[in-house]
Amino acid sequence: MTGDATAVLRLGDRAVADYTWRPDLPVALSPRPYLHPVRTLAGVTVTELMPDSHRHHLGVSVAVAEVDGANFWGGRTFIPGHGPAWLDNQGRQDHVRWLRRTDTRLSHTLRWTAIDGRTLLTERRDLTCRLAGPGAWALGYRFTLTNATAAPLPIRSPAAHGRTGAGYGGFFWRAPSGDCRITSPAGTGAEAVHGRRAPWLSVASDGWTLVFIAANPATRDDSWFVRTRDYLGIGSALTWDEPLVLDPGAAVTRQIVTVVADGTVDAGQAAAYAAALAA
Repeated sequence: MTGDATAVLRLGDRAVADYTWRPDLPVALSPRPYLHPVRTLAGVTVTELMPDSHRHHLGVSVAVAEVDGANFWGGRTFIPGHGPAWLDNQGRQDHVRWLRRTDTRLSHTLRWTAIDGRTLLTERRDLTCRLAGPGAWALGYRFTLTNATAAPLPIRSPAAHGRTGAGYGGFFWRAPSGDCRITSPAGTGAEAVHGRRAPWLSVASDGWTLVFIAANPATRDDSWFVRTRDYLGIGSALTWDEPLVLDPGAAVTRQIVTVVADGTVDAGQAAAYAAALAA
């Protein structure tokens, strides 16, 4: 590769998110397209890229801990009875072709490839941006994963291997670390929503708020992964403590809409965003 290739989502004259669709990254990070920086309308960055604590956290991406033994999360792999270990099993997500590329919509197809060259999944991904209200805009993130093999394909999180609470894998947002407040219909605080379902959750820090909305029925059936200790990360988990098995040719579609707002968004406004933006 000769360097990153990036597209930009814009609302009028504001660049609200950069999408690196062809990243030049080390194999150990499980190279994949990512959004960073994502900005509020006032220009505050609300993502982190390759932080020192977790170099494989890439802004906003679709990252899965294990697909049939291949690591599409990056970093180490959790081994039952042993713990995290470095394995030669990192996969990659590669751009195939653009379907649409405008200031407010990026649609393309991708190929998920294991380190031995096997194509495990194909994907269609759609990213959109739109104004959501005063001082706020909405990032739409929809993806469809299709089993590209001739056999049933298991997708697992570390929780499926016995690592309690580690149900991560799917849509994942690495946010800037710092004090934050978590609110959802399930309750307040990370403990109220981690590993549970909720139609939306909000993360408020100094000067900005993110409202994550499970925007289609399948996504509303997924659990949220929320971590505020050591780092701030929010994910919608494709699977928690049981494998998700895709038959040959079968597909799953997930859709998250994230409202990116300057200032503080209260629970009533967050619920209103969810009602307006969910399918």
